Parts: sequence; C-alpha cells; structure tokens
Amino acid sequence: MKGGGLGRRLRRWALLALFAWLVATVVPVLLLRWVNPFSSAFMLEARIEALRAGDGRYRTDYRWVSLERISPQAAIAVIASEDQTFPYNYGFDFKSIRSAVRAAEHGARLRGASTISQQVARNLFLWPGRSWARKGIEAYLTVLLETLWPKERILEVYLNVAQFGRGIYGVEAAARRFYHEPAARLNASQAALLAAVLPDPVHWHVDRPSRFVAWKQRWILTQMRNLGGTAYLREVNQGK
Repeated sequence: MKGGGLGRRLRRWALLALFAWLVATVVPVLLLRWVNPFSSAFMLEARIEALRAGDGRYRTDYRWVSLERISPQAAIAVIASEDQTFPYNYGFDFKSIRSAVRAAEHGARLRGASTISQQVARNLFLWPGRSWARKGIEAYLTVLLETLWPKERILEVYLNVAQFGRGIYGVEAAARRFYHEPAARLNASQAALLAAVLPDPVHWHVDRPSRFVAWKQRWILTQMRNLGGTAYLREVNQGK
C-alpha cells in the first residue's frame, strides 16, 4: 500500500509539473501572438555580457515596427537568405537538415539549417549554445509558434528581433543606423546587404562589408528574383 501511495503521489507531481511547464510555455507564446515583445533573450544576454565586461558604452538599439511599415524588399530578402520554404514548411526544413548532416558525415563543418520559425524561438526565449537540451526546447517552442501564430506574425517578429550588428536589433534600427532611412524605404540592394550579415552580425558588417558579404548580397538578390520578388510574399499572407 505504501508503494502504491508513493506511486500515486509521483504521478500527481509529474502531472502538476507537466501542467506548470505547459502554462509557462504556451501562455507566453500565445500572448506574444498579439503583444509585441519588449525585448528578447538574446538582447538580454548581450546586455548582461556587456555589463560583465564593464562596457558602459553598450546600448541596445531596438525599435519595433509593424510588418506594414517594413519594406517588402526586407521581408523577401530574409526569406531568400534564411528560409526559402518559409511559407510552406511547418517550422522545420527537413531537406536542409538532411543535406547538412550528409555534408558533416563527409567531413564538412556542421552548418546550420534553421528556419525563420526556429530562429524566432531561439532569439525570443533561449540562451546561446548548442546543447541537445537546448535544441529540444527550441524544437518544442518552434512547434508552439507554428501552431499558435500565423506565418505573417512569425515573419514580423523575426524582422523586429533579428540582430544586424552589435546592439542593433530589428530591421528598423538597422535601416536607420546604416542607411538613415526607415525600414519602410529600404530598397532591394539595401535589404539584401542587411540579410547577408544575419548568420554572424557581430563579425560581419553592413557598413564595412567583406568580400564574402558583398558576394552573399549579390547571391541574395539573385535568389530574391528567382523566388519572384515581393510577389512571393503572397504565399506568406495566404498562410494560416
């Protein structure tokens, strides 16, 4: 009987823990479908690192704007650069994942295959790192985002929280810092250059593009044309 009582208590505690976990994750994700985030985990992490380093000059430049106030060129540029199947996938690009794994098996460095949805989950909620636990939580949060948010919202949040330089978050802050224009007025070339630094915005620079970044800008412009330009965004609008 004692063993049975202990088993029931353990099951009860497990159910309570599961319920608490669901509340702690589902509720914030659901609220952020309508409430714009005031910050992100990556912004807070960068701020903490600056404080630890004693860098009193560090500032977070983060300016939220709605998707309607962002140039369609910026939206198509990040899709062309980061996740060309974005309107159709469910948060995971399994073809890219398989290609990355096969390349690693043949000796290439394991490269990322993250979708825009995965990057939103990571930037908003998670800490930097590559542990399996973190990847598992990232996958879970990605499923929540894809289930609870429309594709337009995922793209809107991504464009606002993505890092484009040290302390520079969101396409509005980046457009004003590098081009002295609002995000609504970005042209295709400017948008492609911003998208070109996204994989490593601390070491790659919009205002001092390396030869590789300049090449990637040209590649992104080609991909934007191949996708059909901003007309491709209709596929996003037709999402859930």
